Amino acid sequence: MKSLCIDLFKNCSATSLAGTRSSRVLTYRFQRTNYQTHLPSTKLTFSSYSTKTCFATLSAVTSEVEEKQTFNPDKAGELVKELRNSFNSGRTKSYEWRMSQLENIAKMLEEKEKEITEALYKDLSKPEVEAFISEIVTAKSSCNEALKELRQWMIPQKVNTSITTFPSSAEIVSEPLGVVLVIATWNFPFLLSVDPVIGAISAGNAVVLKPSEIAPATSSLLAKLVEEYLDNSAVKVVEGAVPETTALLEQKWDKILYTGSARVGRIVMAAAAKHLTPVILELGGKSPAVVHSDVDLQVAVRRIIAGKWALNNGQACIGVDYIITTKDFAPKLIEALKIELEQFFGKDPMNSKDISRVVSSTQFKRLAKMLDEDKVSDKIVLGGQMDENQLKIAPTILLDIPEESQLMQEEIFGPLMPIVTVETIEDSFDVINSRPKPLAVYVFTNNEQLKKGFVENISSGGMLINDTVLHVTDSSPLCIHTYVFAFLHLHKLK
Repeated sequence: MKSLCIDLFKNCSATSLAGTRSSRVLTYRFQRTNYQTHLPSTKLTFSSYSTKTCFATLSAVTSEVEEKQTFNPDKAGELVKELRNSFNSGRTKSYEWRMSQLENIAKMLEEKEKEITEALYKDLSKPEVEAFISEIVTAKSSCNEALKELRQWMIPQKVNTSITTFPSSAEIVSEPLGVVLVIATWNFPFLLSVDPVIGAISAGNAVVLKPSEIAPATSSLLAKLVEEYLDNSAVKVVEGAVPETTALLEQKWDKILYTGSARVGRIVMAAAAKHLTPVILELGGKSPAVVHSDVDLQVAVRRIIAGKWALNNGQACIGVDYIITTKDFAPKLIEALKIELEQFFGKDPMNSKDISRVVSSTQFKRLAKMLDEDKVSDKIVLGGQMDENQLKIAPTILLDIPEESQLMQEEIFGPLMPIVTVETIEDSFDVINSRPKPLAVYVFTNNEQLKKGFVENISSGGMLINDTVLHVTDSSPLCIHTYVFAFLHLHKLK
């Protein structure tokens, strides 16, 4: 989850008498609303997996079934054409349709809460309370926000005109982009699928959702729920992996939203560039927590744990990636972390029911490789236990690992926490600014000058003082939010 703008309204402009063009943006944040209409339609669920048989007499039938199940560019093109016809009919643009879909999403979130938490447990062993708070409640908040504000968003806004256009009047009219593609990720597989869909529907678009195949239980559930609750002539789910995503990316969309890694983000952007399709990339980063010696240490440590291990076991883009503190204060901080981690997850965190597991064997091996790197494994001061069969890694703290190590060069996205020490807390400015701009920065201090210094000298997607993660729950209009849906408006002159 990161700071980002999603403009799901059509980028149109009208030429004034002076021949100028202009546009304005109205921002709308992490909260969304969902509505649905029960219309007869067929769920689009595709998979690149096919079952083969050893019986020769069935080979022809098997081949025919496999061919029908393959989601290729032709089928993707037919899908987009169907949705574009639905959009061009005007059905998605009306207030009534948008409200009905959002209301149905709200209904879905209420009625299917148990199924959602069960799917999240199957995919990530996500504890029920964590799943409810981080995925279901947040989606409900988004849905309620859209339900509350939709009518206001759709009202044309009067604007001033210049003397050169007298006696004309002008207003900003919001218009949907058209047919949009949402490619979701696996770490919050329900929220980060539903949230963008709420935004797309609120803006009056037709939308295709491609859930992450790495969270198969949630992906399957989303396909089922969208078919059951939403208007399938305008909202579709395509399941699958790389072949299905590739087929979708070959199509012309009016907007693509991708959440995931920078590596795949480059692939998405390159594919979109062929059609000059605008893209929103919601990528990762290394978000530090700076801890000064003047803090209430127990409170600070508990909040860091909540923003790291209690948040999908570190598998969150806004989670704390590493800690910066002074050399003198580091031993006290480490000792406090040991005590509070035991309070959170018990003496044996590998068997704790209150912490998620690593999502897949691929991610497990990636993290294990980071930990086994030369001059890294001997820097472990807490944890380090691993169980590949259960895909579990204990909360692990490392002190002053080499700067060139993978742990310090890449987003960790797991339960490993390096601590970087500096001579003075102000030196943390240079450590942070020497890296790409982080998605979030967390600062723990009671020093007002230090707080001011961080705000003035550190550039990041979001900043939170004396806490972690909670900035994404703020719904105030000017908040830098995890997901900000920006609706592009059009000046129209009369």
